[in-house]
Amino acid sequence: MLKIAICDDDINDLAHISNLIGKYQSEKNFQIRCDAFLNIVELLDSMHKHTYDILFLDILMPGLTGVQAAHEVRRFDNEVKIIFLSSSPEFAVESYTVGAYYYFIKPAAEEKLFPIIDKLVYNYEISDGALYIKLSSGIMRIPFNKLEFLEVMYKRLFFHLTDGSVKEIHGSLSDFETQLVSREEFIKVHRSYIVNMKYIQELSSKELIVYTKKRIPISRLLYDKIRQAYMDYLFQD
Repeated sequence: MLKIAICDDDINDLAHISNLIGKYQSEKNFQIRCDAFLNIVELLDSMHKHTYDILFLDILMPGLTGVQAAHEVRRFDNEVKIIFLSSSPEFAVESYTVGAYYYFIKPAAEEKLFPIIDKLVYNYEISDGALYIKLSSGIMRIPFNKLEFLEVMYKRLFFHLTDGSVKEIHGSLSDFETQLVSREEFIKVHRSYIVNMKYIQELSSKELIVYTKKRIPISRLLYDKIRQAYMDYLFQD
């Protein structure tokens, strides 16, 4: 789940951004928690209790400016992506002293905001047990426990899911290999295949069969390693 905070003392601007994020969540079918704040004090209090992935921050607010507030945020959170909102480009240069991710001139438009969120989602650190892939229609979330195996063919990646569907994107196996094989359930069985051992139904020296009945070749040189890894996975404590 992507966690977003918005802080703006103008209730109309606050509602505008909140509505756009709600629309993004609905259109992209992506789970987002969005908290809205009308002042810096409430925002900082919440950020001491919760972590956020993205912070939309108005530049001109009573008390502290958005940049000053961002300096306070950076004292305890260097990871949150800060996106400033302003009716003027006046503070754009200063905003990057706190590592701003983007500087929006109000009102933020959907055609500009959605691609920015797309990039953040695509680069989002996977901490909720899922891969995120970029399709032509936007970002798609694939839970690890729904991925049966990953195949590469002619610079195209095919994500074979447990429901029998296949999602296709341009890329190479190395784009996802490190992320997958670092997990105990995934193993590379061939230069073109990474398999979720949870869904192996049969295993022989030449191939394996997964629950959807698809047959996947096994590298002869890797068979002993694959067999041992599969046995260890089956009988792990």
